[in-house]
Amino acid sequence: MANKGINKPPLVAPMKHFDEPPKKAPKKKKPRKQPKKRQGGVIGFFKGILFSILRLFWKIGLTVAVLLALVIGAATAYYYKDLPDAVALMDDRKRGSVTMRDHQGEVFAWRGDQFGGLVSSETVSPYLKDAVVATEDKRFYRHFGISPRGIASAIRINMRAGRSPLSGNGGSTITQQVAKRVFFSDLPSKERKLKEVPMSIAMELKYTKEEILTIYLNRAYLGAGSYGFEAASQRYFAKSARVVNASEAAMLAGLLKAPSRFAPTRDIGRAQGRANLIVGLMEDQGYLTKGEAITARNNPAKLSAVAEKRAGGYFADWIMESGPDFILKDTTEDIVIKTTFDERVQRAAESALDYIFTEKVREGSKAQAAIVVMSRDGAVRAIVGGRNLGIAGGFNRATQALRQTGSSFKPFVYAAALENGMNYDSIVIDEPLCLNVPGSGEWCPKNYTKKYLGPITFTEALAESVNTAAVRVSENVGREKVRVLAQDFGIANKLADGPALALGASESTLLEMTGAYAGLLNSGVSAKPYGVMELTIQGDSTPLMGKTSGNGQRVINDRSAAELMYMMNQVVENGTGGRAKLKGREAAGKTGTTQGARDAWFIGFTADYVAGVWMGYDDNSKLTGVTGGGLPADIWRETMERVHEGLPSKTLPMIHPLPVVADIIDETPEGRPSTRIGGGNLGQKIDEELRRIEDDAETILKKVLGNIFGRKN
Repeated sequence: MANKGINKPPLVAPMKHFDEPPKKAPKKKKPRKQPKKRQGGVIGFFKGILFSILRLFWKIGLTVAVLLALVIGAATAYYYKDLPDAVALMDDRKRGSVTMRDHQGEVFAWRGDQFGGLVSSETVSPYLKDAVVATEDKRFYRHFGISPRGIASAIRINMRAGRSPLSGNGGSTITQQVAKRVFFSDLPSKERKLKEVPMSIAMELKYTKEEILTIYLNRAYLGAGSYGFEAASQRYFAKSARVVNASEAAMLAGLLKAPSRFAPTRDIGRAQGRANLIVGLMEDQGYLTKGEAITARNNPAKLSAVAEKRAGGYFADWIMESGPDFILKDTTEDIVIKTTFDERVQRAAESALDYIFTEKVREGSKAQAAIVVMSRDGAVRAIVGGRNLGIAGGFNRATQALRQTGSSFKPFVYAAALENGMNYDSIVIDEPLCLNVPGSGEWCPKNYTKKYLGPITFTEALAESVNTAAVRVSENVGREKVRVLAQDFGIANKLADGPALALGASESTLLEMTGAYAGLLNSGVSAKPYGVMELTIQGDSTPLMGKTSGNGQRVINDRSAAELMYMMNQVVENGTGGRAKLKGREAAGKTGTTQGARDAWFIGFTADYVAGVWMGYDDNSKLTGVTGGGLPADIWRETMERVHEGLPSKTLPMIHPLPVVADIIDETPEGRPSTRIGGGNLGQKIDEELRRIEDDAETILKKVLGNIFGRKN
């Protein structure tokens, strides 16, 4: 038993073997970056310099950009704090508008800064809103007031054109244009463009896009004195901007680039061409379908009847010149004026002038002419200030040109004599005459014909426009009386002091002279020209002022006026004004040709109208072959024939002469004019007149008896 287990191993717990964790492979060390070998030599040297310069510029540019951003931010904040509500920026005109109506109440002209009333981007025609955005700023709804892309493009265009970067094309957004018009319009271009940037950003922060567009729609200048699209739409199309169609909207938007050049009243074809371009932009940007664009092109916008006529431009200018400044020029109120203007008469005068210059004046002539037509009380019905019709603000030869009046002044000389007790058939001697003028020496007037007629009546002297006779009458009556009478009839400009006063050496305007003749037709009562019947502030019903002038004081008595009218009638019937004779209608007037033939006049009247015509050169050159009895009389006749078309014929309130014995004006041996009765053959004259009356009576009696008894003798 003792040997059991001798060979058995001892009881020892078996040793546990644990697997050793796998040894991690040693990390491979990344090879150290070998520094790039610098390129040696000259190339490496210059590359190093270039990189250094670029780094320097980058740092400077970044610094400048940060500083510029800070400056713009500060300027934006500065402008932002002072910006008013958007409504306050809609209408800030420096003066108001003037709307003119003719004597029947129809609008025919506008002046001043016309504003049709507020519209908004929501109420205006969608076509107009789209046309403006498409034309002026297609990214309007996406930018923040300025368009870097647009500015860069503008700079590139300016530099290619040889201009400075900030001159010419500005790449302005609608917001920038509003900033310019509202706040910086008076600044120089470069300064303005720099200030537009922060102001535009400030406006974008202050206002909505629709408010900015609304300001633009109301403030944009669109030609013909129109501010805002409502005024322009009314001006050109006689309708509200709320209802314009696509073609009309395109034409209005086309005005933004150049209001004068593309104004439809100036050149409708050019305006329509510009509008077609805008239609194309609207189509390209998705505002119009292809069909809508085709319709717009096939139906181009047309002017309203009033705008197309362009009537009364010179008349409207005269109203603005002659009216009170505190109402027409210095106020921001919108004014409505009812005037004496008659479009029918205006058209008659314009067509008459065109006809004569086409038919009787050589092609290329630079001669000018002017016409004034008025009623006998001085109510001006038409003014043609020159051949360049329809140019607002142009030189008005009817109202602004001071020219020597020549023989058209002579009626006032004879009016003074008639008022001084003489008669239409008083005798004046036509023979050579010399007068001593203090300070000038001897002055000897000559007749245009270089002939002398001897003893002639006042009527013959005026009909033949005899110079020596007019001077004798003036010297006999007294120059001062002639001067005062002419002034009382309305010739306000300074009158000559010497004896040449009688021959029209003084200067006057055509309007002034025509008004003075109206006083002659008005039976000797002065008639100051006027054009305003009523002046009212727009929206008010009570006129601010009424008729501005008209009948004035009595200057000569009825009898003198009737005699003078007869004398002037003989100018037309038998004298120098024969080419002014009207068919089937009595007329009276006077020709006038100045020294050196630099001015030619014809002024006259019928029972209904007074008209004056002047012809000459603006540079005061001599007219060739033109006298007052020539082309001016032709223009007068053509004007009056057209003006009186359809009107009944009326007789002039003139005398119908009976044979009388006249005074004779002669000279004393001392050379001073004096009067004497009869001229030494009074009895012979009386016998001759009595025999003529007796013969006339016998002839009439024979005719009456012959009719009664059926006899020829």
